[in-house]
This record gives sequence, structure tokens and C-alpha cells, in this order.
Amino acid sequence: MLLIEYVHQASVPPATDTAGRCTMARTMHAPSLPDRTIDAYTDVTGPDRLERLGSLADTLADDRILHINSTATGGGVAELLRSIVPLCNDLEIDTDWLVMDADDDFFEVTKAMHNALQGNSLPLTEAMKAIYRAVNEENAIELEDEDAYDLVVIHDPQPLGMLEHFEETMPEAAIVWRCHIDLTDPAPEYLAFVSEYTARVDHAIFSRSSYVGETAVPETSIIYPSIDPVTEKNRSLDAEAVADVSDRLDPLSFEDPLVTQISRFDPWKDQFGTLEAYRRASEDVSDLQLALVGGMAGDDPEGLELYEQVAEEATADPNVHVLTDLPDTGVNVLQRESDVVVQKSLREGFGLVVSEALWKRTPVVGSNVGGIPLQIVDGETGYLVDPDDAIGAGERVVDLLEDDGRRAKFGENAREHVRKQFLLPRQLVELLDVLADELDHGQ
Repeated sequence: MLLIEYVHQASVPPATDTAGRCTMARTMHAPSLPDRTIDAYTDVTGPDRLERLGSLADTLADDRILHINSTATGGGVAELLRSIVPLCNDLEIDTDWLVMDADDDFFEVTKAMHNALQGNSLPLTEAMKAIYRAVNEENAIELEDEDAYDLVVIHDPQPLGMLEHFEETMPEAAIVWRCHIDLTDPAPEYLAFVSEYTARVDHAIFSRSSYVGETAVPETSIIYPSIDPVTEKNRSLDAEAVADVSDRLDPLSFEDPLVTQISRFDPWKDQFGTLEAYRRASEDVSDLQLALVGGMAGDDPEGLELYEQVAEEATADPNVHVLTDLPDTGVNVLQRESDVVVQKSLREGFGLVVSEALWKRTPVVGSNVGGIPLQIVDGETGYLVDPDDAIGAGERVVDLLEDDGRRAKFGENAREHVRKQFLLPRQLVELLDVLADELDHGQ
């Protein structure tokens, strides 16, 4: 088994008073951003969409916009913001991105919230609520200027607790909540707690209409997430780059059949189910390899523990390779060189790794949950299976591995499907439309 180790550095909890309030200042930080220009997208999107972006940019030229989330690395939200924010600034829309400063106690609470909102909960205690409110308050204090921003986009539940402070310090600012998670079966007490905040935002954006459910929100929009085709993870690669990654991943071989799953080490991603599917497929496909590839999100305290469990489960099989924190080029190469990609999630807010693989003409076998069926056209770009059907997933992998023509046809279909539906310019048009409406700039 090829195993790349991850070194975890625990954060140091801040001092607190007897009420659980922080007694040391927190400072949100602005992540470093890559350069982005709208001209880089002329080959992947139509002129009408680019023209619309230009028009929206003119409309928003006098506004300041802030995005807030809980981590700069390791998750889909951070990846989206790393592309959206610099591209907005290239369009001359004054846009900032700030990441919360928080400790392990806070992330334990918000991970419990995340799990509960997706259907798996522990009791929500008053102590948990106190930690959540205290850390949000300390972060929000930094933004005291009532004229600082015209609109704030809060991503997911972690920063929602800042809302109360914003209502006092920026009473004229529009507040948009962008929910990236699956809320089809939330634990009622957690949904009620979150709804105390969401009921007071101006607008909420979800990834699927079914996610809105009983969430208290005044107005909603549905916007599918997207991938950025010009990033290091998704751009075209030359043979030299592929060969370099191949050398570094030895003994994993691109000459033998390869199935890959790329996702955070998170119980909802079901790496153990993927192992079971691989074992079923191995009965029919000789020399089959499996790469389980994942990153560690900064706001997910469960990641390291699950990574170690997966690595232990896989250690006896030399054809299973557990990889973590690969550079984006390495992920790009694996998605291109794999014969099939699997996304065996039990719940999934959207799962952009599916579109990443499809964009690279690699068919995907994925669970029929969350945003995955929006991306996989069953029988055309890949296959959908029930989330608890690991054996069925393995059989679908075999169907693709044993038919080169089908795999190639699915790959071409997949590329075109993503081009039309899941590339960044489309998402950005829809997002800016919502923001313009909330700022009373509707066109």
C-alpha cells in the first residue's frame, strides 16, 4: 500500500472566561489569492455569458462585497472562493474574503452541526451554543465600520453567529447566506438553532431545491456550484507533467486498471464502502488498483482520525493506495489517468469532484444522493447506485472497465455535460444576479 502521511498540528485553544467567552482577540484573515482574468475563460464559455458578466460588473461597480467562511483550505467552499473572489476583482467588483479564526472546540461544535444538519446528530447542548456564539462574536468584532460593506455573503452555518453583530454595525448591508450542505433530513433541534439566524438574512442560496425544506429563510435561490477549468487541478496537462506525477506515485501504476475516489476523509464520503466496491470489482478485473485520495479541511477535526482508520483497513492490500494532501497537479493527473472515478458518498451537498473527473473525460460511478445525480447522467456519463449499495457500485465499475468503447463514449459525453452546466462562468453569472437584486440593482 502506498501511504502518504499527514502531519496534524493542533491549534491552541484561546483563554475563556467562566461564561465561555474568549478573552483574547481573534483576527479573521484574508487568504492569499491567485491571479484570475475573465479572458482566461473565453475558450470554455460563450460570448453571451461573458457579456452578461461584464454588464453585472458595471452594475456592481460601486458596491463592496464580503465573503466569510471557516477555512481557507481543504474543502469545496474554499476552492470556489479562491476562484470567485479574484475573478470578481478582475471584473472590478470590490470583493473581499475573510476566514474565521477559531479553535478545535469551535470546530468540534460546528462539525457536530454539519453532521446533524445532514441527519446524524448528538444532543445540542447549551455549552455548544455558548462556544458557537462566543467565537462568532469575537470574529465579528473586527468588522466595526458600518460603511465597510454593502453586502455580506456568509457561507454555511459556521459564521452565521456573526449576524447579530452585523445587524448592529452594518445595519444597511444586505446579508446573503450560501448553504453548501444537504438539508433534506436535518436533526430538528439543530435546524431550529440555525434557523434563529437564517430567518434574519435577506436571501439564502441553496445547491438544490430539496435542501430548503423547513429552513427559516425569507427568500431563496438555487445555484449549482461549479468547477474552475483554468486552475491547476482542472487545466489541461502535458505529457511531462503526467510523467512527473506518475514517477512520484510509484508503485501505483497507470499501466494497470485504476479506480480512484477523491474526497475529504469524512464519514459521509464512505471510503469504507468504496473499499468494498473495489474488492467486488477485483474479483473480475485482475491487477485492479484503488487510490483513495483526500485532503484535510482546516475546519474538520474528524479528518485525521478517519484517515488513520482508512489507512489501517487498507494496509494489507498492496494495490490500495491511501494518499492525502496531494498537490492539485497530482489530483488532476489521477482524475485524468484513472479508468473510473468513484464517489461513494452517503450524503453529499454537491460533490464537485464528480464534475472535476467528468471534465477530464473520466466516467464516474456515484451514489444517487445530493448533487451527484445532477452531474452524472446515468448510463451516459457514468452510473448512479444507491448509497448503501457497495456491491452494485463494484459491478458498475466492472461494466466500465471491461468495455473500452463505452468508457470512451461516456467520457466524451461527460466533458460536454460539464461544459454546459458546471463551469465557473455560469455559476458566477447566477451569483452576481442574486447579489445585484439584493442591492436593488436588478436589471
